[in-house]
Amino acid sequence: MAGIDEALTFYPLGMAVLTISDTRTVATDSSGAFLADSIVAAGHTLHDCAIVTDDIPAIRRQIVRWLERSEIEIILTTGGTGFSQRDNTPEAVKPLLRREMDGFPVAFHQKSLTTVGVASMQSRAFAGQAGDAFIFCLPGSTGACRDGWQGLLELELDSRHRPCSIAGALPRLRDVCA
Repeated sequence: MAGIDEALTFYPLGMAVLTISDTRTVATDSSGAFLADSIVAAGHTLHDCAIVTDDIPAIRRQIVRWLERSEIEIILTTGGTGFSQRDNTPEAVKPLLRREMDGFPVAFHQKSLTTVGVASMQSRAFAGQAGDAFIFCLPGSTGACRDGWQGLLELELDSRHRPCSIAGALPRLRDVCA
């Protein structure tokens, strides 16, 4: 049966949150704050948060910096996944991926359909593996981040989730979470 097996050990993952926006500041970034708070509340380690403009080089620079830090195993981004002229997250991040996680956008859209209906089709949310780290790219609204976290990422990132979680794909946990 799928779910959290309380008999297993919880292993906190090292994470970072990137908000991609031309207008948000630390004071107005409710989506990044929601993800950061959720990470900490779940027991994971939040190593860094940043806000960059919706600019391909700026997005890539920040992600590459984090990919160079072995303690950052998971990067969550919010913003830039729609269809406006300045929505560049997929174009910035996908070239960094060695593998895409095809099931994530499907699961995200199924969840999002229950909250925003067919507007979910306008999201280009995606995820994948870059080196040994995983990157999950969510839309910029706090509601979309909530859809992505609750019942999806909160479970996928929990090492106790069965039949498996992404923790078992991380080098330091392969032998204990496989």
